[in-house]
Amino acid sequence: MNRNLIFIVLTMVLIAGCNSHKTGPESKSISICTDGCKAGNKASVIACTLTSPELQKRKQTVIASLKAQVLEKKELKHGYAFKFAGNDKTIDELTEFIKTERECCSFFTFNLSISGDKSEVWLALTGADGTKAFISSEMAM
Repeated sequence: MNRNLIFIVLTMVLIAGCNSHKTGPESKSISICTDGCKAGNKASVIACTLTSPELQKRKQTVIASLKAQVLEKKELKHGYAFKFAGNDKTIDELTEFIKTERECCSFFTFNLSISGDKSEVWLALTGADGTKAFISSEMAM
C-alpha cells in the first residue's frame, strides 16, 4: 500500500477517534476533542543530541530545502508555524524532517496540518520554554 495513503488513512482514523465519545449510563467519561488533538511532550531540556556526521549532513540538507519552501511564518507562544505548498513532495519532505528531528531534538512537539484540497500544509514546531529561541538561533528558521 502506498505510504501516503497509509498516512492519510491513519490520520483519518486518529481524527475520527479523537472526535468520538460515549454518552449514557454505561459511559464513565466523555472525551471530546474540540480544538484538535495534540501530542504531549515530557522532554524539558532544550538541547540537540545530534552526533552522527551522516545525520548532521542530512539535517542540514533537509532544513535548507524546507527553509527555501516556507511561504509564511507565524510566531506561536512556544515556537513557530510554517506554511508550505500542499503537494505530496512537500508532505514527504516534512515527514522526513520530523523523523530526523525526533532522533536528536526530543523536546519538539510537531503538528502537521494538511489541507485536503492540496492547497497548503502547516508545520508547527513547539516545545517547552526556550524552544522558540532554539528554532531561531540553532535552526535559523
